[in-house]
Amino acid sequence: METAAAPPRVQALADAGVSLLPAQYVQPPELRPDPTSTHRRAPTAASLSVPVVDLSSPGAGDAVRRACAEWGAFHVVGHGVPPGLLDAMRGAGLAFFRSPMEEKLRFACDQARGAAAEGYGSRMLANDDSVLDWRDYFDHHTLPESRRDPTRWPNFVPGYRDTVVKYSDSMKDLAQKLLRIVSESLNLPPSYIEEAVGEVYQNITVSYYSPCPQPDLALGLQSHSDMGAITLLIQDDVGGLEVLKDGLWIPVPSLPDGILVILADQTEIITNGRYKSAVHRAIVNADRARLSVATFYDPSKSRKICTAPQLVCKEHPQKYQDVIYGDYVSSWYSKGPEGKRNIDALLIEQ
Repeated sequence: METAAAPPRVQALADAGVSLLPAQYVQPPELRPDPTSTHRRAPTAASLSVPVVDLSSPGAGDAVRRACAEWGAFHVVGHGVPPGLLDAMRGAGLAFFRSPMEEKLRFACDQARGAAAEGYGSRMLANDDSVLDWRDYFDHHTLPESRRDPTRWPNFVPGYRDTVVKYSDSMKDLAQKLLRIVSESLNLPPSYIEEAVGEVYQNITVSYYSPCPQPDLALGLQSHSDMGAITLLIQDDVGGLEVLKDGLWIPVPSLPDGILVILADQTEIITNGRYKSAVHRAIVNADRARLSVATFYDPSKSRKICTAPQLVCKEHPQKYQDVIYGDYVSSWYSKGPEGKRNIDALLIEQ
């Protein structure tokens, strides 16, 4: 169970009808999602949308190359994951968050296990001074199978544990398929990025963003890029996810039966910056709760991540220092995203 210092559940605050946003959730003015700001009214932003790639089409490789180079994020359809499994995973997550609080608290994170402990929580960072996200979550440790312990997952939602296992296996297969396409798009051997990442450590995080009394002051998830190799995300139809593109925040609506692919920092390191990890955030609203399911495909903590030598030359010198993934993760959890990209600390001065 979480310690007494743990913040209250966001859902409990929303259900209690708080009319003012508690101070620990108020973002600094420069990070707030001000609806009157220029980027929301810019015609350029309105005309941009995250690419959609049909993995079953003959031109999928070229489409992935363009999306990785220009966006770092793209929807995939024709991916082979049964729509019923996507619906089942969203449904299981929603059933958990709609369950009584006393049931949910039986599966609360154990803060003694460190930041990002498995289970039901509201705070992922170790830094107690950080502004909190307007979000609750359930984090599942799903791969390698030696980490997978379904007894740590809810048993009061019918079929929950079986659904998570099936979803985990399906997302692993899709992530590896995508990494092979990404490798080939850079003229690397198909298995290059997969082998560079090594044994996969997969977490599945179901996030629940309750209605917020002052959404213009808060964020459901602060601006950040993901730490690992690749993230696969599904969401409901409420909306709130945004990707940063050329200085503009671009809304990412849900795509029926689609899966959003988000390139993460270790892939940017391996590709020498040819492909960038996508900076993204989640905004909230006053009226409707939102649910998303993110599957993270990461290296082991002991893995050393290095730039592919084939992508280093005089015209493209190495951009990033090699890094032990566990050190990279520790630095993020100790200070939080702070609206910045953690990867920038590894830049090599040219």
